[in-house]
Amino acid sequence: MNVVDSSAWLEYFADGPNAGEFAGPIADAQRLVVPAVTLFEVFRRIRSQRSVGDALYAVAQMRHGHVVDLDASLAVAAAELSVETRLPMADSMVLATARIHGATLWTQDGDFAGLESVEYRRPGGE
Repeated sequence: MNVVDSSAWLEYFADGPNAGEFAGPIADAQRLVVPAVTLFEVFRRIRSQRSVGDALYAVAQMRHGHVVDLDASLAVAAAELSVETRLPMADSMVLATARIHGATLWTQDGDFAGLESVEYRRPGGE
């Protein structure tokens, strides 16, 4: 199973230097878990930089995976991770979703670097 965080989705949609690193997990829709908070983050960023149509297209692509809504159990697990790791709220929700589903988290967000079951890529393809 794979979770792709917002930074990786945005890199993929922008066809940035690391887009190829995230293409495999994104293309494998049967094994793709999508935390609902990533829909918010990606839509917001694309909408602020481009058009509503572009943002809706991105969200439609993301919804090919299994979207996981925030429920009480996930919220508590994310809060516990936030205390343990000092990650911000949204990052904790993404990591908790990955861990609950036994998934690898794909990211280029440095907050996740070095954490277990995380595939971190430096921004810019460094």
